[in-house]
Amino acid sequence: MSADLVRLDKFLSASDKMLSRREASEAVRRGRVAIDGKTVTDSKVRVGSSCSVTLDGEPIFYRRYVYLMMNKPKGTIVASSDSHGEMLVTDFLPGELLRRGVFPVGRLDRDTTGLLIFTDDGNSAHRALSPKSHVSKIYAFECTPPLTEASRRKIEGGVDIGERDGKGRVILTAPAKIEDGRISVTEGKFHQIKRMFHAAGHEITSLSRMEFAGISLDTTLEAGGWRYLTDAETSLFTKDDMIKGDF
Repeated sequence: MSADLVRLDKFLSASDKMLSRREASEAVRRGRVAIDGKTVTDSKVRVGSSCSVTLDGEPIFYRRYVYLMMNKPKGTIVASSDSHGEMLVTDFLPGELLRRGVFPVGRLDRDTTGLLIFTDDGNSAHRALSPKSHVSKIYAFECTPPLTEASRRKIEGGVDIGERDGKGRVILTAPAKIEDGRISVTEGKFHQIKRMFHAAGHEITSLSRMEFAGISLDTTLEAGGWRYLTDAETSLFTKDDMIKGDF
C-alpha cells in the first residue's frame, strides 16, 4: 500500500477479501473490523501502510492493483460486453473483481485457449501491449498439413500477412521461433499466427497460449479457471524490462 492514508471501507473493498463497498461498510458497522487490535465502527477512518487490519480476527491485506491469470476456454470472447449473447471470459470472474474494473490484457481469438492475464493496472497493461516492448508470447499449435522444415524457416524469418506501411510497402512479420510444436512471437496483430501459417501454406487447427512475458500458464487450472498471480509472476508483469523475445 502507498504511504498515503486510505479510507477503511476502500481498504476493505480493495483487500484480498474482495468485499464490495457496501459489505465493507456493513462489516465495520457491526464491529467485525479492528485496526491495530482496536475495534473500529466508522468506515471513514483512514488507514496507513503501517496499520494492522483484521476482519473477524483474521489479517487482511490491501491490494492496490489486482493481477490474475485465467485458462481461457475455447469458444469464449475476450471482451467486457457483448450484445449477441455469447460467452465472455469475464463471465468466469466473480462480481467483486469485475467491480474493481479488471480487464483482460490483450486479446485471444474465440477458438484460441490458454493464458490470459487480467488486471486493473493500466500502466503495466499498456507497457505489456506496446509494440515497442516486444514482449515474448509462446503458443502451442497444431496445423494441417504438418509443418515442413522449409515452412518453419519461412515463418521464423518473417512472412507477408498483408500488412503495409504508409507508402504501401510490405511489412514482414517480426522474427519468430518454432520448436517442439510451439511458436514464440513478440507481436500481437489480429489473427497473426493463423495468418503467418496461412502465408506458408498451412492452416492452424489448434492454438493455445502457454506463456506471456515470462509468465507460464498454470496447467492445473481447468478451462475457465483463474487464480491470482504469485509475487514472482506479478514482478515479471510489472517490471519495466518484461521478458522479451530475442530470436
